[in-house]
Amino acid sequence: MIATASGVRKSFGTTTALDGVDLHVAPGELVGLLGPNGAGKSTLISLLVGLRRPDSGKVTLFGGDPRVAANRRALGTTPQETGLPQTLRVGEVLDLVSAHYPDPAPDVLERFGLTGLERRQTGGLSGGQKRRLAVALAFVGRPRLVVLDEPTTGLDVEARRTLWEGVRSFHAEGGTVLLTSHYLEEIEALAGRVVVVDRGRVLADGPLADIRDKVAVSRVSLRSAIAPPLDGTVHSTREGDRWELHTPDADALVRALVHADVPFTDLQVRPASLEEAFVSMTAP
Repeated sequence: MIATASGVRKSFGTTTALDGVDLHVAPGELVGLLGPNGAGKSTLISLLVGLRRPDSGKVTLFGGDPRVAANRRALGTTPQETGLPQTLRVGEVLDLVSAHYPDPAPDVLERFGLTGLERRQTGGLSGGQKRRLAVALAFVGRPRLVVLDEPTTGLDVEARRTLWEGVRSFHAEGGTVLLTSHYLEEIEALAGRVVVVDRGRVLADGPLADIRDKVAVSRVSLRSAIAPPLDGTVHSTREGDRWELHTPDADALVRALVHADVPFTDLQVRPASLEEAFVSMTAP
């Protein structure tokens, strides 16, 4: 395995960030860690790249302890927050990072849509260009594994898709990628395998199609003095006469309401948020 976490627990004071997490990344995989903000994704990444140590459990990177520098030589990473020297030009930053590797990749600027910006000071780049440069630098050393933590946060649609293409091309050449996101669209666009994390626990781990089916939930909200039919719902709550129903088939649920002659008002149907989908996944 390229990277593993086995029974990992990590707390910060009284807050449990990770609660017995297992994760294994095999060579050639493109794995997406999906979850809402605060789910524990970034904490898990920090353990895998050696920035923190677990309170219990075991983490390995290329078979060894990720806190040992030698075990990180084939790792490329971009954290959520990055800082670039504002007065250095893009080409100078690239040269500085490339000097740390015996055979740096020559095409990272092209891969991430930054060609022609070599003489631009990083302080003069747009936010999207800065983020793409930070991600591009993770690929300079021809890594075996690239770890990207929320790589497209703050990017517009065009910049996001340019970054996606760069990640895809690396993976198509045999590279291994682990990325976090709270955007379902992003995970769908890139990952072959998806790990869903929420409140420090792994809720699901499997092929993209399987996970998509689990989180493809609609939220049906209505007012009714009597209980609506709950067949086909995966989670329901009630507050007074207001019902909140989570279902994979909203149309079928509404038809069932009508056929059962349930009196209702103020009907609202919308896609469930990821957080709501996760609640549905963990509902008894």
